[in-house]
Amino acid sequence: MVAFTEYLLTAARWLLTPLCLWLLLVLCIFLLQRHLLFFPATEQASAWELKARSLRFWPQESGYQALIRDREAAKATVIVFHGNAGSALHRDYYANALGRQGYRVIITEYPGYGGRPGKPGEETFVSAGIDVLNKARETFGGPIYLLGESIGSGVAAGVASRTDVPVEGLILITPFDSLAAVARTHYWYLAAQWLVRDRFDNIRNLKNYRGTVAVVLAGSDTIIPPRHGQNLYDHLSTTKRLWTFPDAGHNSLPLDPGMTWWQELSDFFDQSEASYP
Repeated sequence: MVAFTEYLLTAARWLLTPLCLWLLLVLCIFLLQRHLLFFPATEQASAWELKARSLRFWPQESGYQALIRDREAAKATVIVFHGNAGSALHRDYYANALGRQGYRVIITEYPGYGGRPGKPGEETFVSAGIDVLNKARETFGGPIYLLGESIGSGVAAGVASRTDVPVEGLILITPFDSLAAVARTHYWYLAAQWLVRDRFDNIRNLKNYRGTVAVVLAGSDTIIPPRHGQNLYDHLSTTKRLWTFPDAGHNSLPLDPGMTWWQELSDFFDQSEASYP
């Protein structure tokens, strides 16, 4: 009997050690997840950096909310929500491409990024986005489109779902169905879908959205596998169009201003506007 009891205790210790290590790892990931998810460039852009990119602080340098490249007689305004790394300054390629198509481009800066005070997170990002949208509508009128890149697709969807300001269309670059679903794909062994604090549930947020939606997927994306973006696209119940670049990865989409798909995207939105009564 004593020997059997010792055997049970030894077996329990053998089983509990891996379990305790797993639980400790899960706890660490839960507590540190925002440090693992957000990689902000925290320095504010300098005057010469902005000038070199034909950008300026908006609405003003002190307490700015975004960077802007304005243009005379812009046909519409596109508000950009960038990905989880870097800052708004590093997304001037959207201003280059969309400016060529006749758009005014506002690149939102997130709290905790680019010298802005605050901490990264879904609520702070979406609240900041709503502030920019309200200010843009007040200053420039419409139409207004939102562009969300990667995790910025979650910000764009969150803003669109929580505002009364008309948003004529969305441009979603390498989007996903929900951040929890992406976490499950990569870290299924940690039950990561239950640990995610910033849900960014794009399917839920866009369930009732009726504006025009353009979705751009990278077919060889290993960071956000394209099936997550395809799932979102399939759930959209509105006028929509999909562009897929089979050989592109998450960070290698063809975003050069001269790429023909930018003109196709602009034509898609122009035609959608023209079809409204």
